[in-house]
Amino acid sequence: MATAATDAVETAKPKKLMSKKLIIILAVVAVLLIGGGAAAFFLMKQKAAAAAAAEDGEADVEVSPKASSKEHKGPPSFLPMDPFVVNLADRDSERYAQVGITLQVEDAKSAEELKLYMPAIRNGVLMILAHKSSADLLEREGKEKFAAEVMREAVRPLGIELEDEEAPVASAPPGKKKKRAPPPPHNPVQHVHFSSFIIQ
Repeated sequence: MATAATDAVETAKPKKLMSKKLIIILAVVAVLLIGGGAAAFFLMKQKAAAAAAAEDGEADVEVSPKASSKEHKGPPSFLPMDPFVVNLADRDSERYAQVGITLQVEDAKSAEELKLYMPAIRNGVLMILAHKSSADLLEREGKEKFAAEVMREAVRPLGIELEDEEAPVASAPPGKKKKRAPPPPHNPVQHVHFSSFIIQ
């Protein structure tokens, strides 16, 4: 009988030991699941708060000029201008040009800012166009030169002076080092597109 009682006690100990291990394992798993869930909740809440702040414009993010020019911010904004109709500077005959111009700017904010200066921009473009002859505008190089001049005139009312690409570069006197040219100013106008170009 003594052996039967000791066998019952020995089988009861492993069951108690086994149930204690099972309880500890389940408790550890429950703590890990609760901790992981709480961490995920706080991370998602923080991400949602950051997204809401970005939408409201409250997030202050400093971007270096080099990084901002290389990053693709999304689709550009296009600012169409009313068509220009002007007499050309041909001396032998009366010719005129009808030109449609669309400015491609980096973002909608720049487009809105340029709209405020549109009368001054149109005046500058008309002054350039009125001094062109039909021979100047018929060739591709003439159109590209005109586009560069339009880009320069488009940002001039904003106080941005772009260098004339055809302007001669002054060389330094002998014996003196050449000064490095300052970096070009930031230009919100990326391209000048022609939507129509008629010369008659």
